[in-house]
Amino acid sequence: MDTTYAEASPIAIRRARPGDAKGIENLYGELVDSANVCVLPERIAELEDDPRTSLLVMEDKGVLHATALLIFCADVMYATQPFAIVENIVVSVASRGRGLGTAFLRHIEEECIARDCTKIMLLSAVERGRAHNFFERCGFSGSKKKGFVKYRRAFRNGAGSSPVSIARKT
Repeated sequence: MDTTYAEASPIAIRRARPGDAKGIENLYGELVDSANVCVLPERIAELEDDPRTSLLVMEDKGVLHATALLIFCADVMYATQPFAIVENIVVSVASRGRGLGTAFLRHIEEECIARDCTKIMLLSAVERGRAHNFFERCGFSGSKKKGFVKYRRAFRNGAGSSPVSIARKT
């Protein structure tokens, strides 16, 4: 779903396209300081048709101002209602303070309402206090749950341990 905000403004929110890869990679560079960030156009192409994953961008005249990965997760707790996860949300430093982030999160919320989601979850690094304040102003609560993350570098590498096989019922 493409959405244009403010009649006088050509700013639009849309699904990312392969040609957005470099712009998204630049935005991620504002989020994390890692030489390993690598946004592949072919990966964006794969996500274009994924009904449960939306890589969104906010664009104005070819310039990307924001991006977020919106994932719809199947759940069984509330019949068939899914929940949503927002990951890697970035509004460029140059675009902050103009209401773009609020409009972006409002768009994400509208997509979640259209999908009948029970909740939207997101994680934010503990040192990003200004981002936390922003998320709270947008209605997110940082005091209801505690998030836990285990990065790949902390996964068990299997050295010295026997592999575990999990049998599935057929």
